[in-house]
Amino acid sequence: MTQPASPQSASPQQDWLSRWQRVARRIRVPLGFLTGALYLFELTRRAPHPAAVVWSLALVLPGLWLRAYASGYVKKNRELTVTGPYAHTRNPLYLGSMLIAAGFAVALLSWPVALVLALGFAVIYVPVIASEERFLRMAFPGFDDYCHQVPRLIPRLTPATQPGGQTGIGVFSFSLYIQHREYNAGMGAALLYLSLLLLRPLLAAHMNLPQ
Repeated sequence: MTQPASPQSASPQQDWLSRWQRVARRIRVPLGFLTGALYLFELTRRAPHPAAVVWSLALVLPGLWLRAYASGYVKKNRELTVTGPYAHTRNPLYLGSMLIAAGFAVALLSWPVALVLALGFAVIYVPVIASEERFLRMAFPGFDDYCHQVPRLIPRLTPATQPGGQTGIGVFSFSLYIQHREYNAGMGAALLYLSLLLLRPLLAAHMNLPQ
């Protein structure tokens, strides 16, 4: 998607999607804290396996790259972005987040963390994506044609051809990348990997955990 949908003015007859979007906003932060607490709990239960941490990079690094790549194309509230990664999938930012989350679940070899992350994406991002699509459909007349060419999430292999026969390659903008502060995702991932490498030994030393 190109931007979070701006909610319409409230009314007693709001549909379930608008109501659930408000609920999703309220539970997003508590769910994040819950996931973080579960992550720490799993670190107290078992030490990360080095091979699993290495394999997790196969998901985390592409996820970080996809989010960074998408952030250099999206122009929120100004135009429908259909080039770059948006010529392959309508939601490259969310897809990148899913890859990153899956990677850290792999790093811990934790089914509870994986289930909480999957639940979080289902209850938060599914209605948010649907709401964004409704907003984009109202704001941009060409959105339906775009939807016919580009999948919602799983990318197509070749870029979609835009009206007039132009390819959807586009030009990456580093200034947009900085504007959207997408570098924060890389910093967050680095901190999580440091926690895998350093936090477990600290917990083991102070809590008499098995190494």
